[in-house]
Amino acid sequence: MVAKHSIYTGLIVLLLAGFLCFSVWAAMRAVAAKPQVTDADYYSKGLKYTSTLLERQAAVALGWSVVTELQGRTLLFRLSDKQGHPVSAARGALFLYLPAEASSVSLPLQEVAPGIYQLHLSAGMTGEMNARLEFERDGARMNRQLLLNL
Repeated sequence: MVAKHSIYTGLIVLLLAGFLCFSVWAAMRAVAAKPQVTDADYYSKGLKYTSTLLERQAAVALGWSVVTELQGRTLLFRLSDKQGHPVSAARGALFLYLPAEASSVSLPLQEVAPGIYQLHLSAGMTGEMNARLEFERDGARMNRQLLLNL
C-alpha cells in the first residue's frame, strides 16, 4: 500500500515540475520575442472600426433603406428613412471590386433629386462585379453589398 502512494506522489511532483519548467520556458520566449504586430497603425484602425459601428447603428436607428435600379447604363439608388421620406444631402459612393485592380475603385454618386442618387457606368464595365454601396450623412452610415451583372 505504501508503494502505490509514493508512486502517485512522485507522478504529481513530476507533473508540477514539468508545468513549472514549461511556464518558465514560455515566459522567457515571450520576453525575448519581437512584437508580431503586422499593422503599425492598428490603434487608429481600431478606433475607426468603433466609430464605423456607431455610424451603422445610427443608420439602423434612422431606418434607412435603399432601392437599387439599373436603367440602361445608369444605376439609380433611392435612399429613404423609416417613414419613407427621401434622405437627401447624403454623401454616396459605390466601391467596385474589379478583377484587374488590386483594390476597389471608388465612384461618387450624384444626387439628382431628393433621396435619388445616380451613377453612370462606362461602356467598358461589363460582366459580373462585386460592389459596396455606402451612404453617409450627419454621422450615420449605411453599407450594402451588391452584385452587379452588366
